[in-house]
Amino acid sequence: MSIIFYILLALFVFIAIKNMLPAAGIRNTTAAELKKEMRKKDKQWIDVRTPAEFKAGHINGFKNIPLQQLSARMNELDSKKEVVVMCQSGMRSQKAARLLKKKGFTNITNVAGGISTWN
Repeated sequence: MSIIFYILLALFVFIAIKNMLPAAGIRNTTAAELKKEMRKKDKQWIDVRTPAEFKAGHINGFKNIPLQQLSARMNELDSKKEVVVMCQSGMRSQKAARLLKKKGFTNITNVAGGISTWN
């Protein structure tokens, strides 16, 4: 029985670590680096926070598509253009980036730390 316990524990640790690591093909950037890129018009700027969070404060140029609605609203995005995703802390945007990757998007950037690191 102890072997089964250790196998299950190792599997749990592996899955936990895998979920915390950025997915392959997704670029991570910081808020400071993002400020330098904000002038570029060839990118799609997506804020995946809730509408209430977005209304309370957002960065101009970002479009609000909440994470819960992203799958249903994929048609609003161009899969050939870079998509920059942001949330409050970087966790939801990381999930959004993974979802976009699974749906065939190839040029995805996640803002690590989210809007909370924006000054």
